[in-house]
Amino acid sequence: MANKAETWLNKALDYQFKDARLLEQALTHRSARGDNNERLEFLGDAVLDFVISEIIFRAFPMAHEGDLSRLRASLVKDTSLAALAADIGLGEHLTLGSGERKTGGHRRESILSDALEAIFGAVYLDTGFDAAAKVIATTFGDRLQNFPTIDSLRDPKTRLQEWLQARQMGLPEYELTEVTGKAHRQTFEVSCSVSGASSPTHGIGSTRRNAEQESAEKMLLNLMQESDS
Repeated sequence: MANKAETWLNKALDYQFKDARLLEQALTHRSARGDNNERLEFLGDAVLDFVISEIIFRAFPMAHEGDLSRLRASLVKDTSLAALAADIGLGEHLTLGSGERKTGGHRRESILSDALEAIFGAVYLDTGFDAAAKVIATTFGDRLQNFPTIDSLRDPKTRLQEWLQARQMGLPEYELTEVTGKAHRQTFEVSCSVSGASSPTHGIGSTRRNAEQESAEKMLLNLMQESDS
């Protein structure tokens, strides 16, 4: 098992462990017997945050702290890391308890993302920071050249407010106009009004916040179209 995992890692991430026990631990979920990967995941999370922070700090010299934080969060969130782990076939090499194996734990986002961070932590302990940074860069690949735009990471309410403030216009007003459905499956409708806009916009969502975001996105689109016409 260990040799198979070592061969996979060497091929997938171009890294060979000096201490194979670290790799074995990084791939062991807490549901299985033996040393699990929780402590390595804790360390790998910190190493990953630092490496990605430095990369985007240098890539976006004019970006503000809030934008850098949003960009980092988009890269290191569980869904992103789980996708990376799936791309390199990490799930096939996990050691899971019988319950997790039966329920498809090798495909679960949280398990995959934690194991990937544990590998980063294990590499750091095995060879040091530079090696961990290289493995992280190899894992992310083109994602560290093709960043999402900073604007796309801001939520619609924030983008609408910034657009209005830049033009010295009043802030938007949101009003809950309707709530339908049973308590555990409610649907919310919210209107967004802006002084100077031709009409309010409406958003619908499973939460009030989601409905507000949808109405804000529609309002921003309307205002941008009106300003261009």
